[in-house]
Amino acid sequence: MFTGIVTDLGEIRALHQAGDLKARIATGYDTSGIAIGASIACDGVCLTATALGEDWFEVDISAETVSKTNLSDWAPGRRINLERSLRVGDELGGHIVSGHVDGLAEVIAMADEGDSTRITFRAPEALARYIAPKGSVALNGTSLTVNEVDGTTFGVNLIPHTKTATTWGTTQVGDRVNLEIDTLARYVARLQDWR
Repeated sequence: MFTGIVTDLGEIRALHQAGDLKARIATGYDTSGIAIGASIACDGVCLTATALGEDWFEVDISAETVSKTNLSDWAPGRRINLERSLRVGDELGGHIVSGHVDGLAEVIAMADEGDSTRITFRAPEALARYIAPKGSVALNGTSLTVNEVDGTTFGVNLIPHTKTATTWGTTQVGDRVNLEIDTLARYVARLQDWR
């Protein structure tokens, strides 16, 4: 379980296909405090640390995960958002995030508004119904507030801190981002379907 508050910018050091995809990720985390088997959200995808070095960790990524996320776009040198799993007593600054990506959203427009940047996304039709104005979404592992929704499109506003503390400062129109809808929205919709 995560909060969507990014705490490190990692970098893909190496990718290797051997059955599953293996990735070595450079990190600023103190890896002596990471256990083999620990969950780390990597661009919003909950992955398991399978090997550790002084300034890196490795993960195995199944074909299912690659097919449902933007991890197929990963290449050495790419920066990614990282978050360690939530511990009891940690501040919940974002919202409850599972690290289970629901699908991909596409960046379709960007516009600066003062020092902030408004980004418009297109969500898959099957997921759009779960996105509500002033609700939460996790995009590439970042907890963000939805400003507006129009059919399958929705917008968020990024403040300067978010653009510098995450990978959002390098986002471009056409980028595919990992989308995790709000867990509460999913259950509310499911309950309504049972009526």
